Amino acid sequence: MQQQERSARSRKAILGAALKLFSSQGFRATRTREIADAAGVSIGAVYHQFPDKEDIFRTLLDEFWEAIGSREFPLYEAMLDGAFPDDLVRLGHAARESVKKYRRHIALIYVDVIEFEGHHIKRFYEQMVTRFQDVLDQFPDVHKKLRPGVSPLTAAVLVSRLMIYFYSVVYVFKVPNHFGKDEETVLKEIVGILEHGIKR
Repeated sequence: MQQQERSARSRKAILGAALKLFSSQGFRATRTREIADAAGVSIGAVYHQFPDKEDIFRTLLDEFWEAIGSREFPLYEAMLDGAFPDDLVRLGHAARESVKKYRRHIALIYVDVIEFEGHHIKRFYEQMVTRFQDVLDQFPDVHKKLRPGVSPLTAAVLVSRLMIYFYSVVYVFKVPNHFGKDEETVLKEIVGILEHGIKR
């Protein structure tokens, strides 16, 4: 195996091990030695790939940021396929799959908020609107499907964040039925409220 291949495999193993450790026990509680042991590499190999532990953490968040803007992220794919605003149940299912697939990365957002006061994820939220706008630009008539005066951008961001948060409680925090009923029933109720409001 060539050196470049070995290096790439080592890097992938380090990131995978760090993702599991950071997402389950936090950043400060995870030692670099633990990451090396879990990855099956030497401590020197870790420092060859990354200057410090925080760089590993930042790289994992960058991976998530890149995934969000690609078809690897089910919610993004559903948006591109026109699920908003015509099929919010399908959008909800895509949010669920996104959270299940990237639950460890999502956990890192909370680690960042608690341990770094959100330092690393500020860019994530600052640039989120641009990502949504890029999708909506592909559907110039979407405003015709919304109530007059409703911003498509605000609606898309709100609906997506709400659904991601709902499923994060289930799959990241591991609290099923936190609305007192099964998640599919809750999703349909949420969609009903989003589509028709809460007032008579």
